[in-house]
Amino acid sequence: MSTARRPFKVLGIQQIAIGGPDKSRLKKLWVDMFGLEVTGTYQSERENVDEDICAIGVGPFKVEVDLMQPMDMEKKPAVHATPLNHVGLWIDDLPVAVAWLTAQGVRFAPGGIRKGAAGFDITFLHPKANEEFPIAGEGVLIELVQAPTAVIQAFAALAASHSSPH
Repeated sequence: MSTARRPFKVLGIQQIAIGGPDKSRLKKLWVDMFGLEVTGTYQSERENVDEDICAIGVGPFKVEVDLMQPMDMEKKPAVHATPLNHVGLWIDDLPVAVAWLTAQGVRFAPGGIRKGAAGFDITFLHPKANEEFPIAGEGVLIELVQAPTAVIQAFAALAASHSSPH
C-alpha cells in the first residue's frame, strides 16, 4: 500500500444508478412512492441505456438517482443485469485523481475522462482487477465525477463547520 499523500478528495455521493428491464417499474417506486423528481432523461445507443435522471435533496448536496433500462436487451452493456448498476462519487480534482489512482494500480474502464449524462466530466473504475492493475471495484462499477465549484465549496464549508469548536 502506498503511503503517498492522496492529492484529491472524495467529497460525497454524486449518484446511484439502478437498472432494470423496464424503467417504468423503477419509476413506480422511486418517483411515485418515494417522491423523487425526474430532472432529465438520457439515451445512448453506444452505452445501451435509456435512463430517467431523478434527484434526492437540493443544491450542492443533491444526489442523482438514475433509473436505467437497456435500449436493446440483447446488447452490452447490460445495464439491467446488475440491479444496482453503479455508484458515482464527487471528486474535487478528477484528472489528478485518475493519474494518482492509476499510478497506485487502480484499473479504470475503457473510455477515459469524458462528459457524462448530467454534463459533468466522468470516468469509471473497472469492476474487476487484472494483473497489471490489481485494485478495482471488486464487482462494483464506480463512477468518479468531477464536482463543480459550488459542490466543492459546499462540502468544504460543511467540513469546516463540523471541525470548528462550538
